[in-house]
Amino acid sequence: MTQRLDIHAVDSQAHQAVFAMERYLRESGLDPRLYELVKIRASQLNGCAFCLDMHIRDARRAGEDQRRIDVLCAWREAPQLFTDAERAAFAFTEAVTRIGDAGVPDDIWDEVAAQFDETTIVALLMAVATINVWNRLAVATHQALPDPSASE
Repeated sequence: MTQRLDIHAVDSQAHQAVFAMERYLRESGLDPRLYELVKIRASQLNGCAFCLDMHIRDARRAGEDQRRIDVLCAWREAPQLFTDAERAAFAFTEAVTRIGDAGVPDDIWDEVAAQFDETTIVALLMAVATINVWNRLAVATHQALPDPSASE
């Protein structure tokens, strides 16, 4: 697949706008490992190879267990591997990513609200929104995967 457009090369300010959201999230206090898992789960749903490649590597660097990364796409089938809070965050990630299907159902909202305070819910919502922006940019432009020897 050939990359259609290099957004950063055409207009670096476009990327800077999304990077500002990333800076907010890095300073929000959201657990970095949870943030990476949320980004991976949304990227799985959106079929974004570029973001999956990046965030799986980032999750491993953050100390995430490879087994949890491997089964994240089937997290409901492996409840013993994920905390109640993580499972609530994944359900929330899926609902927000697929918001056109049914919005964010009350039971999913209630569970995320039971697991996290409002400040963390804001950070989670921003995390899901941000990775969905990145996914849409990468998938729409067929963003090329980086050379693995250059990124490790």
